[in-house]
Amino acid sequence: MSTYEGLQPISLDEVHTYPLASRPSKVTVSDFAKPITDESSLREYLESLPNILAVQSLREIAGRMRRARSLGKPIVWGIGGHVIKTGLSPVIIDLMKRGFVNAIASNGSVLIHDAEIAMVGSTSEDVDATLGEGVFGGAEETGKLLNDAARDGARDQIGLAEALGRAVLALKPGHENVSLLCAAYKARIPFTAHLTIGGDIAHFHPAADGAALGATSLTDFRLLTEIVRRMNGGGVYLNIGSAVTLPEVFLKCVTLVRNLGHELNDITTANFDFIQSYRPLTNVVRRPTAGGAGKGFAITGHHELMVPLLAAELICGAAGQ
Repeated sequence: MSTYEGLQPISLDEVHTYPLASRPSKVTVSDFAKPITDESSLREYLESLPNILAVQSLREIAGRMRRARSLGKPIVWGIGGHVIKTGLSPVIIDLMKRGFVNAIASNGSVLIHDAEIAMVGSTSEDVDATLGEGVFGGAEETGKLLNDAARDGARDQIGLAEALGRAVLALKPGHENVSLLCAAYKARIPFTAHLTIGGDIAHFHPAADGAALGATSLTDFRLLTEIVRRMNGGGVYLNIGSAVTLPEVFLKCVTLVRNLGHELNDITTANFDFIQSYRPLTNVVRRPTAGGAGKGFAITGHHELMVPLLAAELICGAAGQ
């Protein structure tokens, strides 16, 4: 007997229940993963994945990218330097040839890593080992190439990434086959660069010219905004590996398009990263697609796993049959 006067536990005798089989459920055995064998094809592997959560999202993103390609709408890849450093350029170049990459937007680190890969086949110095000596970021060829390209681009009134692609190709580098800058320039696929002045090693090179860097980066912002305008009615924007710069730039492109009176609806956005940060989730996934303007996705995972998986789904996935 309770010691609380006039207070008894509620009775459960009249609780309403229902047959389990009558209830709609989010997961059924038909959605479960299927074992694979050592003879399974790539398509069979993709079909074996559980049709749940991130796999559903990945399949839907791939389907929306196929739709964009069929409609002739831009599929824009916004990438950070980590995408280059994890060795994904060959995968993206192949997707470029297949029509799944119509434009690339980058931050400054992409230019550095891609140019170094093209020139010498290696990149990404050991910061911990060089910072204490004050030599971090002091590679002569890298700084000179980027800053010379910025000045030439400002002179010719073109964007920074286009100017750098032109300059890298002119060197006839030994590894141009795995350079996104070279591949995009040769294919005439728009490539834009969006700088944070002071954020890249090339900005403290003796040849650095702030006016040229700013002018060419502003040209690239205006170019990307025009590409975003053309996304209306089925375009796709992927943010892969940029937690701050590109999400901020993309949001400004979206607002500029709408400020000028253009519609920007029925778009797809997605953020791929191993940590879901505030700006990509807010400025890429949620805000641009709010109010029925489209649909946004967040895929969590390492780039070196998720980008090849997206490529496999685009090329071999069941939805593509």
